[in-house]
Amino acid sequence: MTPETIKNHNLTEEEYERICKLLGKQPNLVELGMFSVMWSEHCSYKSSRIHLARLPTQGECVLQGPGENAGVIVIDDDWCVAFKIESHNHPSFIEPYQGAATGVGGILRDIFTMGARPLAILNSLRFGPLEIPNNRRLMINVVKGISDYGNSFGCPTIGGEVYFADCYSFNPLVNVFALGIVRREHIFKANAGNKGNSVIYVGAKTGRDGIHGATMASAEFDSSATERRPNVQVGDPFSEKLLLEACLEAMRSGAIVGIQDMGAAGLTSSSSEMASRAGTGIDLELSLVPQRETAMSPYEIMLSESQERMLIVAKTGREREVVEIFNKWELDAVVIGQVTDTGRLRVHMNSQLVADIPISALTSEAPVYERPMHPPNRTLCKAESLKAKYDLSAEEVPEVLFKLLASPNLCSRQWIYRQYDHMVRTNTVVLPGSDAAVIRLKETRKALAMTLDGNGRYCELDPKEGAKLAVAESCRNLVVSGARPIAATNCLNFASPQRPEVMWAFSQVIDGLAEACSAFGTPITGGNVSFYNETEGRRIYPTPVIGMVGIIDNLKHITSCGYRNANDVVLLLGTCKEDLGGSEYLSYVKATVDGQPPSLDLDLEKRVQKTCLEAIRQGWVTSAHDVSDGGLLVALVECSLSVQATEKKPHYIGATYYLEAGEISLAATLFGETPSRIILSARPENVAAIKSLAEANDVPCHEIGHTGGEDFRVYLNRNKILDYPLAEIAEVWQKALDKLLETYSL
Repeated sequence: MTPETIKNHNLTEEEYERICKLLGKQPNLVELGMFSVMWSEHCSYKSSRIHLARLPTQGECVLQGPGENAGVIVIDDDWCVAFKIESHNHPSFIEPYQGAATGVGGILRDIFTMGARPLAILNSLRFGPLEIPNNRRLMINVVKGISDYGNSFGCPTIGGEVYFADCYSFNPLVNVFALGIVRREHIFKANAGNKGNSVIYVGAKTGRDGIHGATMASAEFDSSATERRPNVQVGDPFSEKLLLEACLEAMRSGAIVGIQDMGAAGLTSSSSEMASRAGTGIDLELSLVPQRETAMSPYEIMLSESQERMLIVAKTGREREVVEIFNKWELDAVVIGQVTDTGRLRVHMNSQLVADIPISALTSEAPVYERPMHPPNRTLCKAESLKAKYDLSAEEVPEVLFKLLASPNLCSRQWIYRQYDHMVRTNTVVLPGSDAAVIRLKETRKALAMTLDGNGRYCELDPKEGAKLAVAESCRNLVVSGARPIAATNCLNFASPQRPEVMWAFSQVIDGLAEACSAFGTPITGGNVSFYNETEGRRIYPTPVIGMVGIIDNLKHITSCGYRNANDVVLLLGTCKEDLGGSEYLSYVKATVDGQPPSLDLDLEKRVQKTCLEAIRQGWVTSAHDVSDGGLLVALVECSLSVQATEKKPHYIGATYYLEAGEISLAATLFGETPSRIILSARPENVAAIKSLAEANDVPCHEIGHTGGEDFRVYLNRNKILDYPLAEIAEVWQKALDKLLETYSL
């Protein structure tokens, strides 16, 4: 092999020498391509594996942790939930519509490969500033790709998050989460079973799309990135729907031993990983693979990432039964190989051997790197310095509030979620726009709440603290919805692991996740690492995204963030600190990213969440909302304006608040993002009980106002500083995103 060929396969000279040693010879081109995809960061986790081992992955509810297509948790004696989050960042930058659409398709296959029927989709998105036309183009097409695929497949997209920062201009993040339900006895795994079992290719035909997609996702981009469109897959949600139904039927037949999605690295990864888990080998005959293009080479067939395909291992003698099921659903199903006891992946084309590799060489023998690490050389501004430099007067509050409400990171996301069908299958109870999405599980009389959270700006300033804050907010979002957090998944988005400061941040994030997830009892059941999110040396923020799932045992406990009644009392659990560091106020209003992010007191956070959840279960709470991005004043506005997405003519409920500012700056009091704070509304007769509960849990609890009317009024130290009709505020908050996008049309 020439040095140029090795480099084009994103392999180092040392890795090539290792391949030669493992094979006992120089690889041919097909073998080199297979090593290229299997040893990529995307498939092998060669830079992250040693760090990921520190995450907590065990718990009473965990039935399947990391290592399979999706994690599985137990929710009662009969039913389990499978869920996972994955990234499709690089494909979405090159071709935003298909990149996002196939990201949805891939995560859905991860769920039903486990035997689960998908029930919900969420997404976490990051883009550059919308003033730049290309960023608007990326966002519009990504949202459309997610919408078209999910809507056509018939799985509701019920929540998520979207944030904007300059560092994502050339590296948008598209992270997609999916969740499904399965009976315990119907769970399937990607295992090849015993010698003699048949290997069956099912689903769509193989084309040349997506070749080297996994390798592409494991490399930095440059100005020629958009020329890599052949590396981006093309999806068909209608074929995927047929594939879902056929797979579930075949699983129930008892004829299947194991099943694996042909996702990243296609046929190479699905065959080698299934054999690796079983400790067996596999022989393949590529001439039998259904192809939609002519004269495809063995290299192309093994590396293609064409969508809507599965690899199934069937029990000996039951192959015809499986084939007939897929043919009934008008899908290809062909026996293309057999499980062996050789421990090797042997690939033939027209009976000619074209690749012969030990399974372990592709999987367990992949390199593991302990990359150099060191923190960045910088000094963050102290809290008192931020207070002195960036405080504001009472007269400035209205202007600042309206500016924040119109900011891309805080305004309403209605423009996005109204494109999603969030009611298909009629399980959705709490719709987009609240702290967490909630679906009822018709089979169990229970409900599930789920949320995605991450704050790249916090992690840029302090990666460990930022990760802890992301976990805490994820749990808080579930608790205010009436749910008990039980497990998590994560998508870790970072720049090049070859940068020591990036690997230091990655390691710090892992430590933060481990500490917080252990404290909250929410083990990590799986996830994804996405490195090389940088273009021409411009890197993204360290951006861990947490997907958290919680259970609601009684449907009466489901709670949302919007006020429900006039004349309710508004209470605040927790207390404010001088926390301006990393805030949206500093970033958007003062145009600076500086300071130490808020410091999380895990014990206080747990007590606040416990108090809130107990009060909800006692029936004392009519609404609950956490204080996070934008601070207290923005959260209070959201309580008045957040209504269910299906309401044609929402009726907003106003409120009057009486706030006090002591030694804390006015900016921090109103716009600081101190964690461990929750806004509750309650009927007057329940206030004393909530206060008593908070006192018993050693949680600060203060009455700060009451609901009613059609205006938003705030008194600070008995002086009125805000008095506006909610209709005027709603006009700004709800239409800001539309106005930012209206100058761009497809």
